[in-house]
Amino acid sequence: MMSVAVVGFLGSCGTQTQDAEGNHAEETAEEHNHGDHEGHDHAHEAPEGLVIQEITEGQKVFFANLEDGQIVTSPLTVEFGVEGMEVVPAGLVEDNKGHHHLLIDHDFTPAGVVVPPADSTMLHFGKGQLSTQINLAPGEHKLTMQFANGVHMSYGEKMSATITVSVEVASKHMGDKK
Repeated sequence: MMSVAVVGFLGSCGTQTQDAEGNHAEETAEEHNHGDHEGHDHAHEAPEGLVIQEITEGQKVFFANLEDGQIVTSPLTVEFGVEGMEVVPAGLVEDNKGHHHLLIDHDFTPAGVVVPPADSTMLHFGKGQLSTQINLAPGEHKLTMQFANGVHMSYGEKMSATITVSVEVASKHMGDKK
């Protein structure tokens, strides 16, 4: 049985863009926090009466191009993988469908809880994007991929993946001989 709900807060999900130099930018984070959505409480609660579906064996998310403990440079391309679910834009709540969120230096969002609003460390991919490019400061960072339904309700730990990456400054003389 498929449950479908049409909801009115599609604008809750920020979109990711890149400038001409490939820098990652939050297109709607400022609007989300101070603009058109000022009256909308993107609280950490499920919309009334909506229950998150159970996750079954074989449903998971993963980093398609990164491994735990990997040494990387910034900007970093992150590719999202999912099995047992279909990636669709935010808006409708349908069984076995949802979209990705990337939480930088945060843990997973518990099942049934709305993923926190988009900002520089809580990236929403409500258009159904499967990858992004992010800028990270040098050092160690925790990356948590979180899958959520059409109204940003998290599917919980079972539909999250967390890795740690170490960002190093790229050497300008990598090809130089000593």
